[in-house]
Amino acid sequence: MTWDFSTEPEFEAKLEWMRGFVRDEVYPLEVLDADEAGFMRIVRSLQAEVKRQQLWATHLPPDLGGQGYGQVKLGLMHEIEGASVWAPIVFGNQAPDSGNSEVLAQFGTPAQKERWLHPLLDGRIRSAFSMTEPDNAGSDPTLLSTTAVLKGDEWVINGHKWFTSNGMIADFLIAMVVTDPEAGPYERASMIIVPADAPGLRKIRNIPTMAGEHERFGYGHAEILYEDVRVPSDNLLGKRGAGFLIAQARLGPGRIHHCMRWLGQARRAFDMLCERALQREAFGKKLASHETVQNWIADSAAEMQAARLMTLHAAWIIDTQGAAAARREISLIKFFGARVLHDVIDRAIQVHGSLGYAADLPLEEMYRHARAARMYDGPDEVHRVSVARQILAGYQAPEGMWPREHVPTRREAAQRKFAALLEAATTDV
Repeated sequence: MTWDFSTEPEFEAKLEWMRGFVRDEVYPLEVLDADEAGFMRIVRSLQAEVKRQQLWATHLPPDLGGQGYGQVKLGLMHEIEGASVWAPIVFGNQAPDSGNSEVLAQFGTPAQKERWLHPLLDGRIRSAFSMTEPDNAGSDPTLLSTTAVLKGDEWVINGHKWFTSNGMIADFLIAMVVTDPEAGPYERASMIIVPADAPGLRKIRNIPTMAGEHERFGYGHAEILYEDVRVPSDNLLGKRGAGFLIAQARLGPGRIHHCMRWLGQARRAFDMLCERALQREAFGKKLASHETVQNWIADSAAEMQAARLMTLHAAWIIDTQGAAAARREISLIKFFGARVLHDVIDRAIQVHGSLGYAADLPLEEMYRHARAARMYDGPDEVHRVSVARQILAGYQAPEGMWPREHVPTRREAAQRKFAALLEAATTDV
């Protein structure tokens, strides 16, 4: 089957507009000194321009204000947005709102869409995704212990969550909770919409992390307590016990978005690396003339190209065969893309020396964010195990004690295979 990542000239023009817009209008937000009201006024003006360009919330279908783009096109857009931490917000694709809106669009009832999805898309409210727990390993979501018990026409939720992204400022949360404790490990959990003002919901704090300046204005990763939180039974999202199914539908394409954003960030660091190599001198010549720096540039270019092609290939499989068919490819890009992001930024810091380590450049903030990439949406180790298991499932052990490529065994087999011809050749002579 032919792989085709190509896009139409009209879409390429949109990508080119995005590059200029992000560079000229979004990058300045990173260093702007303003209070929240002033900052958001500027952001809303940029969002209005994005909407005029029909590039707002493009991850959604047209009937919800998106463009119905497939994952390849979305990936190319996210690559551009990933260069700045503020670009996804300007384009209406910021996490966790983008993933939550996709879940609501795919699994929500008409009433849920009317109350939560449409205001979310309009930018009038914000959301959070509440899954990770401090008491249980995030790498094994079957261990979730937050519960929701159906009492009459209400769910009663109890549990302790943390790293609930944007939980402190969210107007509603989508909580992953155990509704059927006696069911199989992947049928125990459900997703429930929890209004932020529900009695018993306690927003404890934003957890201090290695993350940087963009977590001002309340953005961040919150610790949340659910203490007899009661919500209507109609707040169940999708079917009861379908929490893992919904999570996979949310996380599969989401990993494409993550990896392409990482490539955008890596490209920005790479540009800084190359520019500094041409600008700075050491030991009588430009850094670009030193073999070690040349190796860094070549290695970075090769790794970014490999990660980009791998990610677009995974996106293409989702577009043509569905997310389930791309499980291995998604796991591959998750751990490989995270490593490329880290290594390219690390080299860029090294070539800048003390300036790269200082906050006078964005590299040190990029570096801190890159460390978290190895844990987002499942730790790299889990994805490696998943890839290895899927690959090994296509193999079987050779019979006997020798490997299949054992030369003496193959030589004997070859002699037997061609014995008649070899004997005839001897007789002819």
